Amino acid sequence: MLRAGIVGLPNVGKSTLFNALVENAKAQAANFPFCTIEPNVGVVAVPDARLAVLTEISKSENTIPARIEFVDIAGLVKGASKGEGLGNQFLANIREVDAIVHVVRCFENDDIIHVDGSIDPLRDAEIINLELALADLEQIERRMERVRKQARRDPEAQAELAVLEKIQPVLAEGKSARLVELEDDEELLIKSLGFLTRKPIIYGANVSEDELAEGNDWVEQIKTLAAKENAQVVTISAQVEAELLELPEDERIDFLEALGVEEGGLKSLIRATYDLLGLRTYFTTGPQESRAWTINAGMSAPQAAGVIHSDFERGFIRAETIAYKDLVEHGSMNAAKEKGLLRSEGKDYVVQEGDVMLFRFNV
Repeated sequence: MLRAGIVGLPNVGKSTLFNALVENAKAQAANFPFCTIEPNVGVVAVPDARLAVLTEISKSENTIPARIEFVDIAGLVKGASKGEGLGNQFLANIREVDAIVHVVRCFENDDIIHVDGSIDPLRDAEIINLELALADLEQIERRMERVRKQARRDPEAQAELAVLEKIQPVLAEGKSARLVELEDDEELLIKSLGFLTRKPIIYGANVSEDELAEGNDWVEQIKTLAAKENAQVVTISAQVEAELLELPEDERIDFLEALGVEEGGLKSLIRATYDLLGLRTYFTTGPQESRAWTINAGMSAPQAAGVIHSDFERGFIRAETIAYKDLVEHGSMNAAKEKGLLRSEGKDYVVQEGDVMLFRFNV
């Protein structure tokens, strides 16, 4: 399951956003630092209107969306890499996620205390990024000391050391390891280290309700920062997300439209996360269930089958495949098959976004 960690300074709206995204999450949203003492975890369905259409076509008994896990990590402060605030225990939580949602405060509110006394999202973002870089620097220097000894006789250790020596100077300048370009084989050598600043990052620019549609100057500053880091920015409003929870489902779209936006923060964040990580969705459908599956872009049909079960990949024979739009256009699998739109794809087929698939395999 895809995991995204929500980080940021205290009182930037992290836990309010988390509560709204997960709805029934138990994170406490309070006006003081460190209200989230343990990392709160919530699993949410990935919104996808195509799934309901497939359920209707197949008359499926069950509808099972893809899922994403959000982890609300306690507010970090300057010096966290050295144990300040609640310290390194929360940096360890970040190492376990696939992507980081870095929430920065881009709104004025005299009733909500800022830990540094003023609103400055660039400063706030740089504080968090520096703490993550310092934590990575400490880790890489320990690792380099160990690998140097092994490198005298181990070619693989020599290769790893060469990669670490590319990254270490960048971290020493307080910059992110994401800025270092690596080949695929080099990436594999350091994957197990889980560098915090190598993880894909989405900046969540948290604005007031009135500025959700147009943003503000602070949001533009964060967009400039993100462009330098190959990161993404999603303009969100924790306030709006919380208000959406109070409305019936059928009134939420009207509420968002009145604010000048087409979708809520959950959809925006998930779409940005999928895009940033290069993820795709394919479907399986039938009388028993219609289900969405998340895969990496470029996966072959056997690899996609392996997401369901490893036996499907090992015993893969073929994949009966149809594009979602073709299935919907003709209204049923049989009608699409009569038009020659249901294809039999082999082991070399690269799964496309929205493919509807039935796997044939040997046990």
